[in-house]
Amino acid sequence: MDFEHVLVVGAGQMGGGIAQVVAVSGRHVSLYDPYPGAIDRGLGAMRKSLEKLAEKGGADPDEVLARVEPVEELVPADLMIEAVIEDADVKQDVFRRADETLGEGAILASNTSSIPITSLAAVTSRPERVIGMHFFNPVPVLKLVEIVRGRETSDETAAAVVALAEELGKTSAVANDFPGFVSNRILMPFINEAVWALHDGVAEPEAIDTIAKLGFAHPLGPLALADLIGLDTCVAIMQVLEEGLGDEKYAPCPLLREHVEAGRLGRKSGRGFYAYG
Repeated sequence: MDFEHVLVVGAGQMGGGIAQVVAVSGRHVSLYDPYPGAIDRGLGAMRKSLEKLAEKGGADPDEVLARVEPVEELVPADLMIEAVIEDADVKQDVFRRADETLGEGAILASNTSSIPITSLAAVTSRPERVIGMHFFNPVPVLKLVEIVRGRETSDETAAAVVALAEELGKTSAVANDFPGFVSNRILMPFINEAVWALHDGVAEPEAIDTIAKLGFAHPLGPLALADLIGLDTCVAIMQVLEEGLGDEKYAPCPLLREHVEAGRLGRKSGRGFYAYG
């Protein structure tokens, strides 16, 4: 499949980044987000990103943005990529409505980082055409797309989405459908242990992140990475892991929950483990 028209649902950090890389590939993008001002903010962030990339020889921002069309409702397309909040009920609602709106040959994909694809496929009439496309933040820069096959995802669907990822300039890695898949089953316990180290007074945030960056050759420390991901998203993923795998070792550290309850969500709120301007 060529996927000449892609519907992206969610214009936030992830959805906007996905819409950008799809539009850079020359495809038409319909961008939908019901929250007031979300699309305008998303388009503004896309322009800033594209302008920075253009300085390094990237695509012309105006040409790319001309291929992104804001829409006020779900519209038919060859592919939907859902990138809304990490909430199973919200995502299932999107998939129900997309199943009714998009043609029977269309593929429905989710950017979820932890919620089982099979549970999203179950609310549609096309489970063989439902798949996970887990991009990484920032989407225009990071190369990986974790392709997640649900229990009934067909070989044809998987092959088509892997091919699309490559056309978007990404490297794909295929995982089976377990809570957290591969990436967050490994990453979230790492972040959680860093938060426990802070909680227990082992070291200050800067020291914890410096040890991870210089000792493990990570580009970003775990606490700074949690701020980038969003602390509320980290908690949501850990809750999926704890419930889905039935193991208390995945339970979020109390300090992480305290930050979320206090509205300290990371970069997007201006304060998490660090303060942001």
